[in-house]
Amino acid sequence: MSCLEVYLSMKTTIGAAVTATVLAIGTTAAIAVPAAAAPATTTGAAAPAATATLLSASVPAQALQPWPVLKQGPNSVWPQVTVRSLQYLLNARGAKIAVDGTFGKQTKAAVVKFQRAHHLTADGVVRAATWRALVVTVHKGSTGPAVRAVQDQANFRNLKGTGQTLKVDGIFGAKTAAWVRGFQQAIAHEVHGFPVDGVVGQLTWQALVTEALSG
Repeated sequence: MSCLEVYLSMKTTIGAAVTATVLAIGTTAAIAVPAAAAPATTTGAAAPAATATLLSASVPAQALQPWPVLKQGPNSVWPQVTVRSLQYLLNARGAKIAVDGTFGKQTKAAVVKFQRAHHLTADGVVRAATWRALVVTVHKGSTGPAVRAVQDQANFRNLKGTGQTLKVDGIFGAKTAAWVRGFQQAIAHEVHGFPVDGVVGQLTWQALVTEALSG
């Protein structure tokens, strides 16, 4: 069984140290999850459990970099992969725009349409509220443009420059699942409570589009 090694460099604002990690990806590779990063279980009452869940979700979110602010134009602060993720997610929500990493008139129009449909400020500027409404939770077995965004983000982190880490086919299979879990595990080493579950939800999307571990 052959493996592709992706060398990841920690690029977040958490502490001054830079952490390097290696993710080995194979068709049947399983990446171990540290016990500390595993979801906690509780036998307490429902209300305290819900409160604890909300608190545990807010702490990692605050530790990550803020959601990117994107608007029509060059968006030079962020790489093109960030804009491509936006475009993939818009397509996952029903838009039919080119995924080219350029925030032009077509992308702005799709953003405004989405914002109006979700009762957000319809100014075409993608801020945290728009990102949160836009992201689509994906996991093993999911298909479509949102999965392509995850795979595209994985390839952006291929520091070896020898080709794609994952095939951008929109199919959340074993290799994509292994990469996602490894990415989460690397983040969890720095962000206590970050979920390592193989599911790309709000927190993992935030880490992906803010280009954490991109080097």
